[in-house]
Amino acid sequence: METFLIRLLQFILAISLLVLLHEGGHMFFAKLFGVRVEKFFVFFDVGIGKWKGKLFSWKPKKDDTEYGMGWLPLGGYCKISGMIDESFDTDQMKQEPQPWEFRTKPAWQRLLIMIGGVLVNFVLALFIYSMVMFVWGDSYFKVSDMSMGMRFNADAKALGFKDHDVMLGTDQGPFREYANVNGDFFRQIAQAKRVDVLRNGKKHSITLPGDMDMLPMIKTRPLFAEPFIPAQVDSVLGDTPAAKAGIKAGDLIKSINGKPVETWTDMNYQTGVLSDVLAVKNTHKDSLAVRSVVLTVQHKGAAKLDTLKLMLTPDLKLGVLQSTLASYYKPVQEEYSFFESFPAGIKHGWNVLRGYVGNFRYLASADGAKSIGGFGAIGSLFPPFWDWYM
Repeated sequence: METFLIRLLQFILAISLLVLLHEGGHMFFAKLFGVRVEKFFVFFDVGIGKWKGKLFSWKPKKDDTEYGMGWLPLGGYCKISGMIDESFDTDQMKQEPQPWEFRTKPAWQRLLIMIGGVLVNFVLALFIYSMVMFVWGDSYFKVSDMSMGMRFNADAKALGFKDHDVMLGTDQGPFREYANVNGDFFRQIAQAKRVDVLRNGKKHSITLPGDMDMLPMIKTRPLFAEPFIPAQVDSVLGDTPAAKAGIKAGDLIKSINGKPVETWTDMNYQTGVLSDVLAVKNTHKDSLAVRSVVLTVQHKGAAKLDTLKLMLTPDLKLGVLQSTLASYYKPVQEEYSFFESFPAGIKHGWNVLRGYVGNFRYLASADGAKSIGGFGAIGSLFPPFWDWYM
């Protein structure tokens, strides 16, 4: 419940800021061109019975605009004279046009009023990216520095990739980072006609069609390619199956129920299989049988393997923190001064926008349409704790 409330508050705060500035963009250009703004509301003031739906409102002297906040946090609106908007006030349009109305203004002014909100949101995004660069800098793991290479799925191997290939770049340029919200890594592969890799110390080139579908790359499990991260235990949580079995930090998991394990992807896949089996088991005895597993573990500093029998938690957890990229590689950290942060933020924002535009073509596919989320999906993007960077 606490996690839900934290995410809800972050969501409302973010929406409030976006709506305030978006509608403010419309109002700015409207007032700049002498168009009357009748109402400016953050959140919708939908009336319920005799209540008009306003949490609060005020109207300054010598101002035609009523400012306020509604109760429904699904957006907001800026009611502009002479324009059909969210209020659907069609009666006003039947009256004689007035010089302060939107409909009497030149086309170029009407255009700026209509796109003013989008312009402000775009500038806001660039400003936020710039401030992120200034305050936190840019930290990422460079793909070519991942000396253990990548782990590839069957589709990638069919194209010529092999496990532990170090990804260098494509005919479009070198790879930058693996993990980012925009999917640049996979997009670069999908659009490439040649991918260069380092294999056993030698450079190899893999020929690709140049027009691959990126969506299966990021939706299929296991992924098309992901960093090779050994199934090494970073730390062990207290009073857990791992702790009771004697597993310690630095231990390597080599197999589960006889299935070989090299990476945490392998381990997570096998526990996922157990989860599917557990879902159809009806009795407590059956569920205990599924949760009872045999692990082969190589303890830190030991040459021999140790076989351990243990009982996973009801949600099939071992009780360890998994090793990550940071366990093996040092991230690249780029710092920016206040003035340097603006070009860096604008460049990053432009790349993000270009990626989003490039992804639009996937919306026409059935799988792409299924990937579209609503308010719940947006809310899940927020962390379960307060973190201004995230």
